[in-house]
Amino acid sequence: MALRPALRTAEILAVGSELLSPYRTDTNSLHLTEKLEDLGIELRGKTIVGDETAEIEAWIRAALTRVDLIVVTGGLGPTEDDVTREAVAAALDVEMSEDPEIVASIEARFARRQMPMPAINRRQAQVPSGAEPLANPNGTAPGLWIERGDQAIVLLPGPPREMRAMFASAVFPRLQHRSGGHPLRRRVIKTTGWPESRVDEVAAPIYGAFARAPIPISTTILASPGQIELHLTAAGDEGGAADSVLELAVRALTASLSAIVFSTDGRSLEEVVGHLLRDRGLRIGAAESCTGGLALGRMTDVPGSSRWVTGGIVAYDNRVKIDQLGVRQTLLDEHGAVSEPVARAMAEGICERLNCDVGIGVTGIAGPEGGTPEKPVGTVVIAVAIAGDTSCRTFQFIGDRQMVRTQAVQAALEMVRRRLI
Repeated sequence: MALRPALRTAEILAVGSELLSPYRTDTNSLHLTEKLEDLGIELRGKTIVGDETAEIEAWIRAALTRVDLIVVTGGLGPTEDDVTREAVAAALDVEMSEDPEIVASIEARFARRQMPMPAINRRQAQVPSGAEPLANPNGTAPGLWIERGDQAIVLLPGPPREMRAMFASAVFPRLQHRSGGHPLRRRVIKTTGWPESRVDEVAAPIYGAFARAPIPISTTILASPGQIELHLTAAGDEGGAADSVLELAVRALTASLSAIVFSTDGRSLEEVVGHLLRDRGLRIGAAESCTGGLALGRMTDVPGSSRWVTGGIVAYDNRVKIDQLGVRQTLLDEHGAVSEPVARAMAEGICERLNCDVGIGVTGIAGPEGGTPEKPVGTVVIAVAIAGDTSCRTFQFIGDRQMVRTQAVQAALEMVRRRLI
């Protein structure tokens, strides 16, 4: 049997009028981009269109002149504005018909919930001629795989939980047999504590040299509040030379940026801190003012965090600092709530009140109001107490209220990490 031509290029279409509003974000395309890169399929473009049959049809017709693979997400539901099936059938000039097996599957899904299938759900059983249904383990909308000559069109449901499961089980294996490029191998170096310009100044000579290597590495710098990431990618066969050259680049960059690198294996800062606490048999508590519990929230986002997180106190009001954390009124009167003596007292107080080994104290002015010439908006004081030894730093963060709070949490976790190592 002759092998089918490889699928080397792709475009993604996200369907949904809600994605054109400020209330929904197209996260599906980000996930699909990563998976296509893993297969070595070059992504040529991403587009969002509303729930308009004519616009979807026109886009499909145009994309078929440009790429080998089209991936469409959304518009497969049962309502009148779910028009992806109809638009694709029109673009391919084929008829639609009801698939009785899909109807039976949807009826069975409703029956398991002891509910009759609404008649409107029969729309989800409409299949363009020649299309192969893809099972949806997490919803009623089946996907569709359509071959058109040497090209392929994939229709996936819009809800991310349904889309990701369907792509992994039904689409990725098919594409593995049809992808013709070299899969992209990637590594990520995560840093905190330096601005983007300083990270790039130190890293550029190193990643520049690897860009000229026999297996070239591409580097992208991604900046977010309190964190700079270096994304390294190289094309090559799985487990081959690309992985080796990426490892050399990671080692070289980590050696130069060692003071600020907290992860080279994909873990977040809260995961790294949590695992350090776990390995040392320590438990942590947080006393937070301006961050309002965000530090504790970050730590408890990590699965298994109950083994190292004791709890926290949001001491926004000074009375809570006094009553719940034991901060002395004289400290507040003499130094103010945003001060190193108060932050130290908060960190030590949380250790004492919750009987934990490590305590974080955060107090500051997140804005947009409350700043003074001596303590402008963005002033945040962070203390970390471990085994009776308390360290403290005063930071001046920039940005709006949310940025200040995010940077404060990042700095607090990084202070804990550095103390633990």
